[in-house]
Amino acid sequence: MNESTRLFRLAMIVVPLIMLALGSFWLLEVMRRAAAEAEPNPVRTEPDFYVEQFSYVKIAQDGKAQYHFSGTRLTHNPQDDSYDILHPVVRSGGKETQPMTIRSETAHVNSDSSEVHMYRNVELDRPASGDTENLHAKTEYLLILPDDDVMKTDKPVDITLGKSWLTGVGMLANNATREFRLMNQVHGTYQPAPR
Repeated sequence: MNESTRLFRLAMIVVPLIMLALGSFWLLEVMRRAAAEAEPNPVRTEPDFYVEQFSYVKIAQDGKAQYHFSGTRLTHNPQDDSYDILHPVVRSGGKETQPMTIRSETAHVNSDSSEVHMYRNVELDRPASGDTENLHAKTEYLLILPDDDVMKTDKPVDITLGKSWLTGVGMLANNATREFRLMNQVHGTYQPAPR
């Protein structure tokens, strides 16, 4: 057997093995890609952006400023398009003749800003104006519904109006209808405003 015959036979054995190896690699790559495409995209659970020292205004349907939101840090949650706020400050505007300022340690705002959940050391202040005395309220949780002009909580509330004070558990304040209710365990003293 001559040298060329030997090389030919070796080539006849090696070439099909190389083709088989390449075919196997190609098939493995096709199967890997198909499996990757079949898997759902992983849900992102970490915030995708944040803003330091932010400030924005929520506009009412009549085009006027309704609430002014600010804070030291706003973090966006992509899984439900909500926001977490550190040291939020909410100032009411629009129709109210006496603006209110609400502060807390943290807040959570839903995707369309129709619900603002304020947590820990929530304080509401309305300064004295004209014939009304200054108002101060303190609680650990407050839900603000800006579109309805409503604030409510199911937690204990301490309220001071001038020299009068009230405490209770659970509160509903509807600025649109001027309705105010303390739900349970209500105690207080009333001091008439000086004339």
